[in-house]
Amino acid sequence: MLFTRMATTLRSGVRFASTRTAGAAARAAPIGVMAGVAGLAAVSYGVISSVSNPIHNDAKKPAPEAPLKTAAGVKGGVERTFIAIKPDGVQRGMISEVIHRFERKGYKLVAIKAIVPPKALAEEHYGDLKARPFYPGLVSYMTSGKAPVIAMVWEGVDVIRQGRRIIGATNPLDAEPGSIRGDYTISVGRNAIHGSDSFESATIEIGLWFKPEEVYNWQFAHAEWIESKN
Repeated sequence: MLFTRMATTLRSGVRFASTRTAGAAARAAPIGVMAGVAGLAAVSYGVISSVSNPIHNDAKKPAPEAPLKTAAGVKGGVERTFIAIKPDGVQRGMISEVIHRFERKGYKLVAIKAIVPPKALAEEHYGDLKARPFYPGLVSYMTSGKAPVIAMVWEGVDVIRQGRRIIGATNPLDAEPGSIRGDYTISVGRNAIHGSDSFESATIEIGLWFKPEEVYNWQFAHAEWIESKN
């Protein structure tokens, strides 16, 4: 009997404890849900506030468009120009002199090759001179194969305009002393070198003479000693 009463009392205690635990859990559930909703609302408010009330006014401004980059680089920035040593310049051993002058100025050689241009390439390159009486002879001279053309692409700040100054005027008799044509040539028909005269012509000429994969992007080890402004 004693053991029977003890077992009955124990079962009653367990049922009472289970009932209290279940009731507490039921009461706690709404509290937990409400806390979760409140937390989510706080996070949402923070996100909305950060969007509608940016800390910096600049956050409202659209990002500036990147400068348009072409085969000739960025106009007014780091540009690329097409330079070609003509057959007479090659025959006279001027290759190293031309490269030396551009390198000493601080420009970077990003493409170079020796080529005897096909007639179609020479005709397209000098297409703006097609109406001139010397046009057929110029095309024939450039494609003769008596010496190759050394085609190059040079890169650097203002390289198109500065390249023209390094080369000199088209007519060597008008070219300044110190320029390549002024120092080494006396005839328009044998003025040794060609250089793009504008950003637009550089874009076209680089595309004519070089495939994109033939132009290399690389960094000067000493660029800071050439290009820094401070």
